[in-house]
Amino acid sequence: MSRAAGRLEALRLRAGGLAVQGLLEGASRLASLAPQANPRRYGIRVVRDRAYGPETPAHLYDVWIPAQPRPDRAVVLHIHGGGFRILSKDTHWLMALQFARRGFLVFNVNYRLAPAVSYPAPVADCARAWAEVLRQAEAFGGDPQRIVVAGESAGGNLAAALTLMTCFARPEPFAREVFAAGVVPRAAVPFCAMLEASDPESLCAGVRSQFIRDRIRMVSHQYLDRRPADVALDLADPLVWLEGDATPERPLPPFFAPCGTADPLLGQHRRLQLALARRGVRCAAPEFPGGIHAFHAFLWQQIARDAWEQTFTFLDDVLGSPAA
Repeated sequence: MSRAAGRLEALRLRAGGLAVQGLLEGASRLASLAPQANPRRYGIRVVRDRAYGPETPAHLYDVWIPAQPRPDRAVVLHIHGGGFRILSKDTHWLMALQFARRGFLVFNVNYRLAPAVSYPAPVADCARAWAEVLRQAEAFGGDPQRIVVAGESAGGNLAAALTLMTCFARPEPFAREVFAAGVVPRAAVPFCAMLEASDPESLCAGVRSQFIRDRIRMVSHQYLDRRPADVALDLADPLVWLEGDATPERPLPPFFAPCGTADPLLGQHRRLQLALARRGVRCAAPEFPGGIHAFHAFLWQQIARDAWEQTFTFLDDVLGSPAA
């Protein structure tokens, strides 16, 4: 590729990325104006912009607190999606609201984004956020032994990586701190997760749209291309790690992993189910016909409501009692 062609391609990729970012952020802001989006309508209190690290706004989180206190309230650590590059806890208020309406105490977190940082910085941020949740859960009325880790897309990748760090003794300093805390989430909920970030071409193989192929490649390249050479990809590719033979020091928790059949990530979703089954780990991985990527955010669709209801039914069973 010539230098001029390379510049044109870079401009095309950037323009497409900015268009997607603007569309998603605008849609989130518009939806938040609806009366049904007001957490006070459901008796939910939101404590906003608490810090869990030195950088703002990257190291901020919100706490969504249901109205009725209870001593064993389950906790959700929610990690937003956005291809490791865009969006935030503020665009993903809907997920926090859904969990909080069901009675969960929700920690909805930000983390540093590419291309300002690269892997493994977002993973390290999630490790730091995990420590914050363990410290603060009781202060907000939650049970630190009943935590669910959830996220979608890139956030599902990070949720899976965080879950691995609680169960496998790994060499990274931030992973050692997670493991040393000694707490394993009661469940992992990676919605439509990108579980092998280093292999965008396999995801692009069945995609006709050049626009979508561009977005997939951009996610992988901006997240991974500038990573330190001596850093293993295990926590960028938690699916590959699970498909391997490493034995966890602690049992892996159950997984609930919904995905739509029109999602380019469907193949990775099916591989996750097989990998966990081979390890004897409970995994419910329902597929929703016609569901596109992140379809569970479109609550006006019946399949989105079905996905959430199945999520809560699974979590009620795993936790031994409903969240509310």
